[in-house]
Amino acid sequence: MTTPASLERYSRQMRVPGIGKAGQERIMASRVTLCGVGALGTVLANTLVRAGVGFVRVVDRDFVEPSNLQRQVLFDESDVTGNLPKAEAAAVKLRQINSTVEVEPVVADINRTNIEGLCDGADLILDGTDNFEVRYLINDVSIKHNKPWVYGGAVGTEGMSMTILPGETPCLQCVFEKSPGPGEVGTCETAGVLAPIVSVIASFQAAEALKILAGKKEAVNRELFCINLWDNTTRWVKIAKLAGRKGHCPCCAKRSFEWLDGEHGTQTTSLCGRNAVQVTPRGGTKLDLNELKKQLEASGSVTANKFLLKFTTTDAGNGYEFTVFPDGRAIIKGTDDTDRARTLYAKYVGH
Repeated sequence: MTTPASLERYSRQMRVPGIGKAGQERIMASRVTLCGVGALGTVLANTLVRAGVGFVRVVDRDFVEPSNLQRQVLFDESDVTGNLPKAEAAAVKLRQINSTVEVEPVVADINRTNIEGLCDGADLILDGTDNFEVRYLINDVSIKHNKPWVYGGAVGTEGMSMTILPGETPCLQCVFEKSPGPGEVGTCETAGVLAPIVSVIASFQAAEALKILAGKKEAVNRELFCINLWDNTTRWVKIAKLAGRKGHCPCCAKRSFEWLDGEHGTQTTSLCGRNAVQVTPRGGTKLDLNELKKQLEASGSVTANKFLLKFTTTDAGNGYEFTVFPDGRAIIKGTDDTDRARTLYAKYVGH
């Protein structure tokens, strides 16, 4: 039950036309799943928790590294030295920002086996990821379960965003028929990323989210928003005519959820800007990190906490750093060769 005191902290937000007391109460009663708590995700989480969104589930597979601090606004150097997963580190900060918001951190790789559960109960799904595989999975879940979501992407000095309202707007697959292949689009490793473009795109996403959560879908942007901060250019691409692609969109027209059904996707993922590969065992597993630590101590330097294990070693003259999670997932830094990563995983972690 809301009271004048509980609403006071949002007084400036409630004065915004279109929100008011009723809109704020809807926001405070809403539930959001945020997929990814990196560059876009930290700005999104920070904004939504300050806005009073009632429940925020933050999901991320990764851990905090020094190179994240340039643009990932919820993290600091103590998170790096503490070997903290991004979801856990973000949750600590978010609870300090607004203790009335329920924040649920989930350290997990988002894939077809868990995404429906992660989005269960959510009124809205937000894209804070850096890869299209997860975005197509979000899109499938959105259409299948009639949940709105907001796409966002930023690399270099460019960014784009669009809002998907199932049954009302084109879906992601209407606009981007196929996922970009390796090397087809720039990454933060090849193109870098300017921190302000992250903030611009994430803020646009957050504004769209608040419109939806406040019950003001009529105010939602129905176009693809594109901006380049370096070239000082902005474009609004009209996409309404693409809705369902005249009955041929596999997802929203034919309701064929190819990504959820496993027709697409991989078990290994090259990670943006990291010279690293993520290896996810099929079927999942459960590792005892302390036991694994004992097994690896003779092969290199090992540290572990309840969230992850870090292991560094030299193999065939090359140095590698493993970050292993309790679900058996490992991020292997020192190679972008997925076959090499699988070999290293089998050799040191076993499967």
